[in-house]
Amino acid sequence: MGSRCYSFIGAILVGILMFHGFVHAEKAPNYTFVREATSAPTITYYDYIIIGGGTSGCPLAATLSQNARVLVLERGGSPYGNPNITNMENFSDTLSDTSPTSPTQQFTSEDGVYNARARVLGGGTALNAGFYSHAGTRFVKEAGWDETLVNKSNEWVEKLVVFKPPKVEYQVAVRDGLLEAGVLPYNGFTYDHLNGTKIGGTIFDENGHRHTAADLLEYADPRKITIYLHATVYKIFFRYNNGTARPRAYGVVFKDASGVFHKAYLMKNSNFMNEIILSAGAIGSPQLLMLSGIGASDHLQAHGIKVVLDQPLVGQGMADNPVNMLVIPSPIPVEVSLVQTVGITRFGNYIEAINGLSLSFLLSSSAQRLSRDPGLFENKTGQPFIVPTKAMAEAAEIINAIANESFKGGVIVEKVTGPLSTGYLELRNTNPNDNPAVTFNYFKEPEDLMRCVLGMRTIIEVANAYPFSKFRYSNMTVQALIDMMVSLQLNKRPRHPSAAFSLEQFCMDTVMTIWHFHGGCQVGKVVDHDYKVLGVDALRVIDGSTFLRSPGTNPQATVMMLGRYMGEKISHERRSCGRK
Repeated sequence: MGSRCYSFIGAILVGILMFHGFVHAEKAPNYTFVREATSAPTITYYDYIIIGGGTSGCPLAATLSQNARVLVLERGGSPYGNPNITNMENFSDTLSDTSPTSPTQQFTSEDGVYNARARVLGGGTALNAGFYSHAGTRFVKEAGWDETLVNKSNEWVEKLVVFKPPKVEYQVAVRDGLLEAGVLPYNGFTYDHLNGTKIGGTIFDENGHRHTAADLLEYADPRKITIYLHATVYKIFFRYNNGTARPRAYGVVFKDASGVFHKAYLMKNSNFMNEIILSAGAIGSPQLLMLSGIGASDHLQAHGIKVVLDQPLVGQGMADNPVNMLVIPSPIPVEVSLVQTVGITRFGNYIEAINGLSLSFLLSSSAQRLSRDPGLFENKTGQPFIVPTKAMAEAAEIINAIANESFKGGVIVEKVTGPLSTGYLELRNTNPNDNPAVTFNYFKEPEDLMRCVLGMRTIIEVANAYPFSKFRYSNMTVQALIDMMVSLQLNKRPRHPSAAFSLEQFCMDTVMTIWHFHGGCQVGKVVDHDYKVLGVDALRVIDGSTFLRSPGTNPQATVMMLGRYMGEKISHERRSCGRK
């Protein structure tokens, strides 16, 4: 049941931000500097060692290589030539792939919500749905970023990997439904984050080819950069210079696919400009800090880890934007499309839609269960309760249609901005290949729940709007759609009878992820505003783990920008230091 439902979530939500078309296998670029870690020497030296070749790591490495020798250690493989990554019709296969070398590493949060993290060069951009939209101006100002450099960094990214999606009728109906529902004004096609309804960008080109952060490595100086694949970092090394009590990062140990360990060190530099940079994502970066001895001392000692710095804020502030949805069958065939249109409400939601996907893989277990007893359900105590037979029969009909590959329709989702609710990350063991324990505390803050309810009401208004009527059965009630969602095992959370009638309970019971989790190494708590780890030298964290909240409707634009932005700033510091 779990794997099938996870496939559902994967197919629906990876599709949450893509566009119409079929992806053909993309020709791999001729990156002579990308190699398997098995080819690495036992010991090597670089100016910068970047841990993680993902959404931020690739643009960061490409930029730094213009002025220094750079090593990137990526625990996954290449995205190129993998049909499950490059072909849109196979994207759900990637998410449901549980093999040890899969580009997706699945995990379930302690809240009982299925989730996944990237394990591939290019990071989440090799797996996500491709929707591209900038952070809002408020986010940029609060981050203290130079707006001119932000704009230049965005343009640098967009030259290679961002495109305007084609117009699809279903998405037009969603757009017009959002406008009728009052999500105003209409802002047209734009990358900017603006209240109202808009069409966003995509990392899929006009031929349906996926472009990822790995494509930004085309900007790299091939003479000064080395990328090792399937290189899992186990630990960052620290030492104390000149008898000081302040630790300085100076190297790492990593293991290749054959199980052989290698060491990489920073080159000695009289100006001490060389650094190790963590870009391993919101799960990997706080995890590796802890494994290296930076974290809450009692937690580290419980795992037998020598404490380098007692920093209890590492792993804190973990947040994941909650998502809820309605699956809506259509009486007419629906063209394949993933998100082009987004409604950015004034009360803190993003409304998006996908359509025309085959969902046959998603609900066969639920269909079998409902066919045995279409009115029977279990609540959180394990006791049965009855939902309206007619409504559940309609829901069962939809589920069986999906399972039998005859489903026509789409999905409208709402994502809560922020969120305000946060949790924490803890180690399960000292193996960096294993997922740590993550608690996001969905809807812990009442305002998040209120926003979800308002978002679901907006979805209902869009579904009931006249522009959307041609894609909706006139005799199928919203209640039947809600009953169907409640009937699905979308997560491992308890079920309550009231979820079919209370939008508050519906939100809590059917919550899912959109993979926009962040935090764990937050600015002002674990790193400073230059992303330097507080309390140690020669170590930075540059990725989404530093965010206090998720930027824009989708964070990938901001994370790629951040890699370029900080690469430029660090390079400028290095050049300035060299002139002294």
